[in-house]
Amino acid sequence: MLYYLFEYLQSAYDFPGAGLFQYISFRAAMAIITSLLVSLVFGGKIINIIRNKQIGEQVRELGLAGEESKKGTPTMGGLIILAAILIPTLLFTKLDNIYIIIMIVSTLWLGAIGFIDDHIKVYKKDKEGLAGRFKILGQVGIGLIVGLVMVFHGDIVVKENVKLSAETDVIGSVSLAQKSSKTTTPFFKNNEFDYQNLTSWMGDKAKDYAWIFFILIVVIIITAVSNGANMTDGLDGLATGTSAIIGATLALFAYVSGNIIAADYLNIMYIPNTGELVIYMSAFVGACVGFMWYNSYPAQVFMGDTGSLALGGIIAVVAILIRKELLIPILCGIFLIENVSVMLQVGYFKYTKKKYGVGKRVFKMAPLHHHYQKLGMHESKIVTRFWIVGIMLAVITVVTLKLR
Repeated sequence: MLYYLFEYLQSAYDFPGAGLFQYISFRAAMAIITSLLVSLVFGGKIINIIRNKQIGEQVRELGLAGEESKKGTPTMGGLIILAAILIPTLLFTKLDNIYIIIMIVSTLWLGAIGFIDDHIKVYKKDKEGLAGRFKILGQVGIGLIVGLVMVFHGDIVVKENVKLSAETDVIGSVSLAQKSSKTTTPFFKNNEFDYQNLTSWMGDKAKDYAWIFFILIVVIIITAVSNGANMTDGLDGLATGTSAIIGATLALFAYVSGNIIAADYLNIMYIPNTGELVIYMSAFVGACVGFMWYNSYPAQVFMGDTGSLALGGIIAVVAILIRKELLIPILCGIFLIENVSVMLQVGYFKYTKKKYGVGKRVFKMAPLHHHYQKLGMHESKIVTRFWIVGIMLAVITVVTLKLR
């Protein structure tokens, strides 16, 4: 909103300083500051409202150290994160930008799924919350929306070097903005993968059906990363800090992908108009950091599924929009290992119970962070070490731009 106001003031009255709003770097900085202020100023008030309504955490009695002290801690704090993301986004981005529209819809959609889940847990005293099939259905729904918009919306294009022949009266190549089914791959020389390769066995019809496989992959990625963030949200500050690290990395990727000079220098795809995602992700990082003011150990509030499902989904959608979804296993390695630890634990338990009559476990408890708790490691030490690993993975992800 402010972007359009100052654009008008600049053009109509040459208002001093209004031109600053043309710069992505300035608006990104303002988004971070605003998201931090929203978190800090309104966070305490939201927590008091939650506490007065007796919306507290229901502890499952898992036998973990310090578990009793968490009982009754206000939950649904994800509302603070959502507000701190959306308010700066509405103020400082170009709201007619298709990428921003997708992110606003995704944020509200995933936040609503998490809110419903938390509402059932709190008010209906059902510790299981929203049935898993309905969560998956909601995640699949937003995946379909994102995938279909990316495939069919005319503003979502990639600039590629297209070879021209004598038939066009021009010999050589020219950079054209066009629809593309390519994405970024790490460690390979050309750094790109075309989803049409998945349908190459169809021959001439490969191009016509590649979008179906692309949308399927989009749905899987959004569902997996969203659930991965949800699994990671088990210790004070763990999911929030990890998401902030990932968000900062994606903001960097969005900047270089949306800047034609940087994209050319790094030899990566130039994706017009994705620069606005830098502002959105700046708000995202600011919201995560601001929320940690209240969520760091010992937490005054938990984000609940309202926050965790939204954080994971946002990360997945942004990665897909800037064609970096195949980097997710590296960048979101913390989420991945948390997910895998649960799958291994459940799978091995069922296998051994069926084969030997007694179920055995790989870890003392899953997700993985609870395993370390069972080993006697302090909660804050586990969180800090996971953050350090997250930073290392983020650096490796950035380095993949040049490691080919």
